[in-house]
This record gives sequence, C-alpha cells and structure tokens, in this order.
Amino acid sequence: MTERHDARRGGSGTGFGGQQPKAVQKALAMLEAVAYLGAGATAKQIAAHTHVPPATAYRMLNFLVADGFLVRVPDLSGFALGRRTSELAYAATESDPVRTVADVLGGMREQTRHGLYVAGIRGGTVRMVDVDPDHEVVSASTIMRNPHAHAVGKLLLAFTPRAVDNLELRAVTAHTLVDEPSLHSDLARILATGVSFENEESRIGRAALAVPVRTRGSDVVGALCLQGIAGRVTPTNSELVEFLVQGSTDLEGLI
Repeated sequence: MTERHDARRGGSGTGFGGQQPKAVQKALAMLEAVAYLGAGATAKQIAAHTHVPPATAYRMLNFLVADGFLVRVPDLSGFALGRRTSELAYAATESDPVRTVADVLGGMREQTRHGLYVAGIRGGTVRMVDVDPDHEVVSASTIMRNPHAHAVGKLLLAFTPRAVDNLELRAVTAHTLVDEPSLHSDLARILATGVSFENEESRIGRAALAVPVRTRGSDVVGALCLQGIAGRVTPTNSELVEFLVQGSTDLEGLI
C-alpha cells in the first residue's frame, strides 16, 4: 500500500495512470476551462464547460490542485491557475516562436500578386492546408477528379506512382494531357526537376507551378502551388521557381 501511495503522490504526480489518455485529456481540458472562465471558476462551471461528470471533475480538480497546476481562490469557492501552469506559460513565452504554414504563406503573399496555396498530398489524396483569401483556388475534390490536369495533381501522381493506376485521362481542356506516354514523360520531368507545371490544362487562361513540400526526413507530404495568368507563370521563369523552392524549404516539417 505504501508503494502504491508513494507512486501516486510521486512519479508522474498526476494521479492518472499512463494507460488513461482520456483522463489526461480531461485534466488538460479543465486547465483550459479555468483559463477561459477566469479565476474563481467553480467546479460546477468547469464540469459544465468540459462536459465532464461533476464527480469526475471534482476528483480531477483535487489532483490538479495537489500538483500545483490549480489553486483554490481565498474563499475556497472556485479555482485559479496555479504556479506550475504559470511556469509552463512563462517557459513558452521564453522559447523561440514556432513558425506555421500561415506565417510562411503570409510572408510570401506580400511578395507576389499571384495566387498561392498549400495542399497536403499524403495517402494518395489531396487536402487543402492553406488557401489564398484573395484568389480563387481549385478545390481538393476538383484536383482529385482530374489530377493529371493540375500542377498539384501531377505532383501527387509523380510521387505516388500507384495513383496513376486506373487513372482515366479525361480532357478537361484542349491542352490536357490525355495520352499515357505524354503524361509519364511529364511525371518523369517533375521527378527530375522538382517542379510541376500546368498550362491551361484545367482552365483556359490559367497556368500554375507547384513544388513538393517535405518533412524533416525528406518525405513528400504536400505541395506549394502558385497560379496565375498563362504566359506569365512558366517553369522558365527562374525567379518564380526560386521563390517557390525557397518557400517549400521554409515549409519543411510544418505539414
């Protein structure tokens, strides 16, 4: 009994076992609730805010008070954030700020008039991660219907070879690649150069460039795409390509 009691008061200090992730999530939700509701939040208010049964909430709140993450207000009517929570917040403010996809794209959009967006391309599918608020952006479902007609879709096909199997090469415009040799040649070029190009293949008058976004371990998990007017957006425009490549480097590990 002594060992069990000591482990509960020492060790992790949480009162919750390592096999109780839901309990940990509820405890964290209670800390967030106190931060949101403010000092003096009652156990009843916290339980209602977190949708945790009152009896469970009371027990967890007592653990959090015992461990210093919460404290009781002087009249004992409610709770406030404790010393250990404040120490975590202070440590976070002292750390270097973490860049996000939105931070990178925000900076890039200040340097170009073209549309910019980021898409995830994991698991053979496309999902939008950050869309341009000032430009019309192709939806993920539209790309997935005809990936061979879009710059991002071609990246998906190039880096996910199995995605080419059973692909129906429909003509979206008169410029869409609809024969396998031409498509495979285009995909090989993408793998060699790291740049995907779409020239009026999904919409007349529009062109797009896309480059892969990688994890820290170099796996391709997304695409950074720039779209604009056909004739102005081309793979021979080294300034645009370098702009995108630098952007993809800044996005590394953020998707």
